[in-house]
Amino acid sequence: MDRATFAHSTAFFREHSTSCQAAVGLPGGHVDFIERVDSFSYSDFFRDYLIPNHPCIFSAKFTEDWGGRRNWVTRDGKPNFDHLLQKFGEAVVPVANCDVKEYNSNPKEQLPFKEYVKYWKEYIQNDYRSSRGCLYLKDWHLSRAFPEQDVYTTPVYFSSDWLNEYWDAVAVDDYRFVYMGPKGSWTPFHADVFRSYSWSANICGRKKWLLYPAGQEEFLKDRHGNLPFDVTAPSLQDRRVYPRYSQSQPPVEIVQEAGEIVFIPSGWHHQVYNLEDTISINHNWVNGCNVAIMWCFLQDELAAVQQEINQWKDPMDDWHLQCQLIMKSCTGIDYKEFYNFLKVIAENRISVLEKGLDDEASAKNTPKAAISTLGMLHAVFDLKRTVKVLTSLSANEDFKKLDLTSLSPPPEALLHHLKAAIDTALL
Repeated sequence: MDRATFAHSTAFFREHSTSCQAAVGLPGGHVDFIERVDSFSYSDFFRDYLIPNHPCIFSAKFTEDWGGRRNWVTRDGKPNFDHLLQKFGEAVVPVANCDVKEYNSNPKEQLPFKEYVKYWKEYIQNDYRSSRGCLYLKDWHLSRAFPEQDVYTTPVYFSSDWLNEYWDAVAVDDYRFVYMGPKGSWTPFHADVFRSYSWSANICGRKKWLLYPAGQEEFLKDRHGNLPFDVTAPSLQDRRVYPRYSQSQPPVEIVQEAGEIVFIPSGWHHQVYNLEDTISINHNWVNGCNVAIMWCFLQDELAAVQQEINQWKDPMDDWHLQCQLIMKSCTGIDYKEFYNFLKVIAENRISVLEKGLDDEASAKNTPKAAISTLGMLHAVFDLKRTVKVLTSLSANEDFKKLDLTSLSPPPEALLHHLKAAIDTALL
């Protein structure tokens, strides 16, 4: 990241430091289309899309050298079932039934990949109908299960990826997914995990996206405060059920073609349809630009849990701990793990600033290599964002009520180390 972009981003965050996210719209629902790889830099993406939290579409030129686009697709642009079965036939994959609503999502089951492909072929032959319903392979951790496969390369624009950097470090999980589904499969209305960014690249097929800028979802809630399952349902027109729907903006609509990548901003709710038989690569990620939004989301989640079980506050000695446990079961993270998340990200950048990069680290797909690609100023930017959120976390009353003796280093010591590293780097 160059110094001009760094200065711009610093000024932006200073100007917008009082709120976690704003209800940002787009003039006329316009979404920028990025055509050429050679004329669009990381700094351009950082300045024009990450910082202002605006969506955009990358042309198919950005993915034309991917192995998945060469090998997973037939000459007529359809999924190459024979190749996929050869590579992944014995894998077990998560499959959702798009025709069934279970709470506010679709129920999932685990199926052998070869059984899913057999179903998919029969579904196509039967004019996209089946007694089993419309089944959608979703959230498959293929890159984790088959790391040797040449499927895709994460574009540099999405390489500052704290979520996957952290979960790779603790070897627990990741947020890199493959989606495969027939024409008509879809994903209900939602915002992504932790209010993260997401990017979605079509290996083949076409998708239709309905996007609502952050904050617009408030107008789509029913009188009980629940979001709709399907934002296109006629019931949203009933003011007795959805009293504020008429105040909402129309969604931003995107039709994503084969090879194209859609960037979904942090906190934007969306609903997605496969217009054809489609395969896509999807990542969720957080970085210095939206970590404050993640922190606000966690505070809101904890407040919701506390309100839900408030009646048990007095008779329960470990009420605050139970609230953290419930929040973690719902979101996948609690305040102490959020601290460790910030610590891992910060320590990786401090290591680079203090020790530099060795040849081995630079040559591999590692956090240090990513930091090297983006530059030292980006590492400083990351540390400044971490300091701001970590300061807020350390002062949070719910965080201070937890047993923090297991945290190493203590929050105060980590903050001191971060600030010293920033001061030294900027000398």
